Amino acid sequence: MITSEIAAYTSQLKSLLDRLCETVQGLDEAQLNRRPPIDGANSAYVVMTHTLGNARAWVLGIACGRLIERDRPAEFRASGRDGSALLAEAQRLSDEIAAAMAALSPSDLEQRVVPAASLWGEGEPHEISRREAVLHVIEHASIHLGHLQMTRDWALQA
Repeated sequence: MITSEIAAYTSQLKSLLDRLCETVQGLDEAQLNRRPPIDGANSAYVVMTHTLGNARAWVLGIACGRLIERDRPAEFRASGRDGSALLAEAQRLSDEIAAAMAALSPSDLEQRVVPAASLWGEGEPHEISRREAVLHVIEHASIHLGHLQMTRDWALQA
């Protein structure tokens, strides 16, 4: 049985993934791949790809204990002709997250793990609870949703 806590996390993750999709839907190739003229800025395609990669690694890999491979540097080189692949990937990921989270128990969320460096991203991995991994993704995706919205607005005006 899914607890209210796990249901809330799953609902929030689905909502964020849906909002990411809404943000890139309808952008053409140039708009998706245009990088703002700010040092280190990323295109909408990159931001979305990275956010999906982080969610897959941290929710499915770290929180749910699935074997996941991640190529974080490739996320920042990503580009595409249209958003259809991103939208399809986000939907698949949303479905995978819902299924994987449904299999977790409250005691699973308490378990502490040291994630693999390949899943972690920047910095040195350290011990966290599986709950903290889920909360990290909610925070991370929320921040990047804002980045994506601003990048989209800029790309539409450029």
